[in-house]
Amino acid sequence: MLSIGTMAKRTGSKVQTIRYYEEIGLMPAPERTEGGQRRYDQAALDRLSFIRHARDLGFSLGAIRELIDLSDTPDHACAHIDAIAHKQLKAVEAKLRRLRALQTELKRMISECSGGTVAECRVLEVLRDHGECLSDHSAEA
Repeated sequence: MLSIGTMAKRTGSKVQTIRYYEEIGLMPAPERTEGGQRRYDQAALDRLSFIRHARDLGFSLGAIRELIDLSDTPDHACAHIDAIAHKQLKAVEAKLRRLRALQTELKRMISECSGGTVAECRVLEVLRDHGECLSDHSAEA
């Protein structure tokens, strides 16, 4: 049996996060010692590792809940799981497009800076006109 601190260390999670997952039902309530300390078994460690990995991949808590629920029914077709993963992939691809657009804008801002005075600073000028810059480059994303 593992303590909550050991669970946190083994999964790279915070103790508060594990408690939160218990509160919202992603993690089952653990057994407790006579002194009230939480004690976890290997299945709980495996579930927390699953949740942590899914969070690292950007899955929402709602999606993780769905994945856990579906994993508890091994006879169920995995098409729904594939759909959840596909939705996450689309979200990641959209984030990458936004990040590439941001990268392009930052490079452009920096390259147009002449290194003069603050009054002539292109970076500050572009940041002041953020609405115009975003509308000019949003189509590129």
